[in-house]
Amino acid sequence: MSLRLEMLQVARLAPKLLGESAELVRHFLQSQQNEDGGFRDRNGTSDLYYTVFGLDGLLALQREFPADRVAAYLKSFGDGQGLDFVHLCCLARAWAALSHQARPESGPPSAEIVRRIEAFRALDGGYHSGCGREFGTTYAAFLAVGAYQDLKVDWHEPLRLVQSLKFLETNDGAWANERHAKVGSTNATAAAITTLRNLNVPVNQSAGDWLLARCHPEGGFLAAPGAPIPDLLSTATALHALAGLQVSFESVKEKCLDFIDTLWTNEGAFHGQWADDHVDCEYTYYGLLALGHLSL
Repeated sequence: MSLRLEMLQVARLAPKLLGESAELVRHFLQSQQNEDGGFRDRNGTSDLYYTVFGLDGLLALQREFPADRVAAYLKSFGDGQGLDFVHLCCLARAWAALSHQARPESGPPSAEIVRRIEAFRALDGGYHSGCGREFGTTYAAFLAVGAYQDLKVDWHEPLRLVQSLKFLETNDGAWANERHAKVGSTNATAAAITTLRNLNVPVNQSAGDWLLARCHPEGGFLAAPGAPIPDLLSTATALHALAGLQVSFESVKEKCLDFIDTLWTNEGAFHGQWADDHVDCEYTYYGLLALGHLSL
């Protein structure tokens, strides 16, 4: 199962906890779609990055979306020429989301998007959001693996990617996004765990212990040791990685549910953290992912 489908399968369980409020989430996500078919960023402009979260959020709620408008928006990017690395991967993911509709439209040739993604391969075999870099990052590896799966193409030299991730391990038993970091971070560790699992590479269970230790006393997960407050992204990714490792988080489940409840708004969306005044498709999707794991 691909990275994207793995998360989507879990996010589909969120309505068990949301109950009637699931309709509020549906309404919010639908309200974020612009006339051109894309979904809004925080400035109200259509953006591929936010579009993938809007589409997958609606799919998680098992609600259809106007596929013709979405396809028209995606077609405006052609085969991805001129897109940066993140948005190239988002283009692949958005076309994959569109394939779930009753009459899916065909996207651009997979080989061309792959060729553009490969331009961001680092010298160490990993991936980086900038071209020609010496070392890859954990986040870019996670996106690249997801894009390859979404495009249904075979990997080029997967072992070199695994070796790149090995160099991103930190002395505290976690992962950082960049080399030479002193301590790990929650999202980089979760991304590395999930990526390696999808490449059928075993992960030391101590990484799960490190993640569990990032849980805040009031619930939610911290982005890194010493971070002042928990956030929804770190919470959702940590829970997903722990579930993938089959590490129980039963001891923090109620606290995490209480934390997520503090981020809920009556317009059907979630804030990213306590100091965040905005709501968007991205954090609302991560709210669904976190709730899906906590519903089990």
